[in-house]
Amino acid sequence: MFERFTKGARAAVTGAVTHAERAGAGAITEEYLLFSLLDQEGSRASFAVAALGLTDRRASIEAAFAETRRRGGLTKADTEALADLGIDVTEVVARVEDAHGAGVLAGDRRSRRWWSAQRPFTAGAKSVLEKSLRIALGRRDRFIGEEHLLLALTACPGVVAEVLADHGATYTTVERALYGGDGHGQAMAG
Repeated sequence: MFERFTKGARAAVTGAVTHAERAGAGAITEEYLLFSLLDQEGSRASFAVAALGLTDRRASIEAAFAETRRRGGLTKADTEALADLGIDVTEVVARVEDAHGAGVLAGDRRSRRWWSAQRPFTAGAKSVLEKSLRIALGRRDRFIGEEHLLLALTACPGVVAEVLADHGATYTTVERALYGGDGHGQAMAG
């Protein structure tokens, strides 16, 4: 599938690897794909990211991911579902941190696979790459570009889509920023 990626999309993927390496992470996640896209300039996706104000709110996005990691990676929807069962995630996190130290649920990112030059992609990151292909095909595009990766990040359920939506970047708003109101979209493959 990588042969179908544009030069910019390949740069986004390799940039995600670089972000994971810098963080000492054991795997490449959707979060690193997003940060790589936020770093890029001069592409359709970078224009959309700037138009939506995401580049100006990077610190807020990073803080949202840090808070999610603090909750052990639970999305707000997960937290609400647990609350419906009578489980207060905030209280659980507080008790765990009291017993074991602040940020313990975020895990020690540097402890895993630090010796390996190869970092695997998480299932979520693979899902984003696969979704980007489906989006490109749905739009009848021959190649997968950064814009397809950005759309896929908003379309795949999880923390990244939630953080993006909280910052005003849903599939619809990103599609509008990328392509305008031409109605050419509606290619979100299920």
